Amino acid sequence: MSSAACADQDAGPDREATGGLPPAPDSRRTRLLAAAHRNRVHLLVGLGFLVLAGALTHGLWPDPSGRVLALNPEDQTLYEWFLAVDSRALLGDFSLLSDRLNAPDGVNLMANTTVIALGVVFAPVTLVFGAPTTFALLAALNLAGTAIAWYALYVRLLGAGRLAAALGGGLCGFGPGIVSQTNSHLHMTAQWLVPVIIWLVVRMIRAADRAPHAGGGADRRLVTSALGLAVVVTVQVFVGEEVLFLAALTLAVMTVAYAVAERRLARRAFPAFAAGMLLATGLALVVLAYPLWFQFAGPQGVADGMFSPYYFSADLTSWWTFSPLSLAGDDTAARLTTGPAEYNTFLGWPLLLVGAAGAIWLRRQPLVVACVAGALVMGALSLGPDVVVDGTRTGVPGPFRFLLDVPVVDGALPMRFALAVLPLLATVLVLAVDRAWRAGGRARVVVPAAVVAALLPAAPTPLATEDRPPVPEFITAGHWRDCVRPGGVLVPVPAPTPREPWPMRWAVAADAAFALPEGFFIGPYGRDGTAAMGTYKQPTSALLAEVARHGEQPVVSEGQRRQAARDAEFWNASCVVLAANERHAESLRGTLEQLYGPATRVADAWIWRP
Repeated sequence: MSSAACADQDAGPDREATGGLPPAPDSRRTRLLAAAHRNRVHLLVGLGFLVLAGALTHGLWPDPSGRVLALNPEDQTLYEWFLAVDSRALLGDFSLLSDRLNAPDGVNLMANTTVIALGVVFAPVTLVFGAPTTFALLAALNLAGTAIAWYALYVRLLGAGRLAAALGGGLCGFGPGIVSQTNSHLHMTAQWLVPVIIWLVVRMIRAADRAPHAGGGADRRLVTSALGLAVVVTVQVFVGEEVLFLAALTLAVMTVAYAVAERRLARRAFPAFAAGMLLATGLALVVLAYPLWFQFAGPQGVADGMFSPYYFSADLTSWWTFSPLSLAGDDTAARLTTGPAEYNTFLGWPLLLVGAAGAIWLRRQPLVVACVAGALVMGALSLGPDVVVDGTRTGVPGPFRFLLDVPVVDGALPMRFALAVLPLLATVLVLAVDRAWRAGGRARVVVPAAVVAALLPAAPTPLATEDRPPVPEFITAGHWRDCVRPGGVLVPVPAPTPREPWPMRWAVAADAAFALPEGFFIGPYGRDGTAAMGTYKQPTSALLAEVARHGEQPVVSEGQRRQAARDAEFWNASCVVLAANERHAESLRGTLEQLYGPATRVADAWIWRP
């Protein structure tokens, strides 16, 4: 039921009681009180989601700079660097090709999951309190914001009751997959624009359906919906392209399934709807043409994916298994996926059973048909090119094989397609609970109780956090400014790598005011310029990394000294810095003095000016 229909239904009794005249003051007062009560309930639901998000991420809050998500600290370091670089847009120091990492080549921000829109919006927080605080804030807000957005969609678009909408919104925002992705994947958890996209698409369909009869009003609504869709899609590209891709693919499947179930609606609305979608696409491309070109063909851009779809495939068994991050889960289930940030399919058998029962019960509703079709397609694609069952690759081909040769799409991670199933399952449950609540009788108790019972085992537990080493005082106290000019290159020892990106925290603490060589990013350093994680190491960097790994100080040759000078020139290095608390610091210092001469002690670091 649409929100307009709900409003008409609510207005009906008052109009009847007054013979079609405006309601009496007492009646108007009653309606105002009822509206105020509804708004209070909506506010309480939203506050509840915020409290839950805060509870799940509470381990970061005592000291955001000194705490880290224990299950994925590397990616947290990467996203804090992204946020620090994005915040420089507020200072007028920002480019899609960032020169603050991988000196001298730089990093293509569009080719990386840099959450530019979030970084720019929260730039004041980052510049005042630091990127770790912004990261902690976004980790919580993405969860709560996604839940609130879906709750609002269920209330406004479906006309669902508050209990049903709250249960569905909670599953969308705090389901196993999205809580798992909260382990440092901000671009995947920022899904609060997806319900807005859906609302605009549905608004466009309704306008297209009325266009032949309603004239200019419907046409205006069609155009404004297309314009709004173009704006929201454009923003989502700069938040997380992968979420947009999954949403678009899911909506495409659902649209086809809905059209099959509602053929007359499809015939009536298709011409105007297609025109609206073409308008929205054209408007979005006007803005996105250059950024997308820059991503795939610009400097340091990549046109392919670097992740193997065979490795990042969902295990079929994982669908009915509880996530290790949920109340009923345990760590043994971790073997069914690639890591703690990818428990995307771990819904647990109770949710699957209740969802299937709800779908069968509501099988005559076109929306349920569309949700089931979307869930089956996205769930099947998540299984990857070859179906894996309980850790064993069966050799049975999966539907994802049809996408293996599709440019750009073939680089997607199959297991993340499962994230689209979560809101589809939630929608079916919302419709089931709402129907049972309106029907009354035993169903009003049995159905919500069954849904709650299925949700409880999958409820999330707080994210694991731990302390992390402090950033050297040399950085936090600003001593680096005497060593490297703003925008210049500081070479930390050892240099950051995808596996050990910790020196990137130095740049984060300085609001990305200086550049680093090498680092953790996606760039064209694979075979024949294909996508790769990080870059190849310069000989001097490789030598120092070996000393840092094993602690054995080598005897440096004259050739290595000349190479060290060439590498410093290649990086355009202002200074080389070794923190005093670095592991094997004495061996590293001895090696560096052979390469660059005597060190200068500044605060808790040794520096060299090559």
